[in-house]
Amino acid sequence: MNLKRKDLLTLEELSGEEIIQILDTAASFKEVVQRPVKKVPALRGKTVVNLFFEPSTRTRTSFELAAKRLSADVVNFTASASSLVKGESLLDTVRNIQAMNVQTIIMRHACSGAVNLVAKNIQASVVNAGDGKHEHPTQGLLDMFTIRETKGEFKNLTVTLVGDIIHSRVARSNIHGLLKMGAKVRIVGPATLLPKTFARLGVEVHYRLEDAIADADVINILRIQLERQDGQCFPSAREYANLYGVNARRLKLAKPDVLIMHPGPMNRGVEISPRVADGPNSVILDQVTNGVAVRMAVLYLLTGGESDENSD
Repeated sequence: MNLKRKDLLTLEELSGEEIIQILDTAASFKEVVQRPVKKVPALRGKTVVNLFFEPSTRTRTSFELAAKRLSADVVNFTASASSLVKGESLLDTVRNIQAMNVQTIIMRHACSGAVNLVAKNIQASVVNAGDGKHEHPTQGLLDMFTIRETKGEFKNLTVTLVGDIIHSRVARSNIHGLLKMGAKVRIVGPATLLPKTFARLGVEVHYRLEDAIADADVINILRIQLERQDGQCFPSAREYANLYGVNARRLKLAKPDVLIMHPGPMNRGVEISPRVADGPNSVILDQVTNGVAVRMAVLYLLTGGESDENSD
């Protein structure tokens, strides 16, 4: 059963039922990822293009692996080596790519809303791999998948997002997805990095880390996004670590079985201590593993491949 939409641009626009459908499908694909032969013919004959205008390690590699494990053909597009540097517009670029008979475009762009513009002007499916300070829906989905895999459900869970909330597309996707599934969401960080408008969404806004992580079930620690900041939002990395760095001492305030998450890349010793990042509560590498299964599910449900039941 496919998603009843052409694109995946935000978690804000998804229903709770659609989120569950993606997570359930991802669970079946995680079994595929763990096989000796990690491949099914679900998207055989279809073409997926990775269209990334910003650097990426986990997301780009994860989407490429997901598409290949579904037997799709994959093309990796590099903006710096394309006709964009000659003055070609974004829409002309994607229209030319679509003219080569591609079915899905995975797009990351520094401008919020760029993926929406592209999706409205082409027939191929578009998956948002992060647009500016807007959303990163597949990261939100893989975070939710990782939480559900360990905790079983979202209702009555307390999830704390720590750090640079105002510039974080990951935070926005997590908030929209988790609230729809019944979780309680807290955000915490310096006042300069917390948008006051988020309180209208139903999240708890905190400025003291100890208050925000007390009795938390999940702590998702976000990177300080210096590349998106217009100016210095706090005096120094040392001061940030002293006030908002998640370390072993502070972790004792959360529940004993708290999950420690981070979308990466991590700034060890600033937003998270090495002891916490590599400790027994950390599921950071599990997030990376689950990202492949979740992105396989998204590609499968959008592109409409054949069932694994027909594979050999």
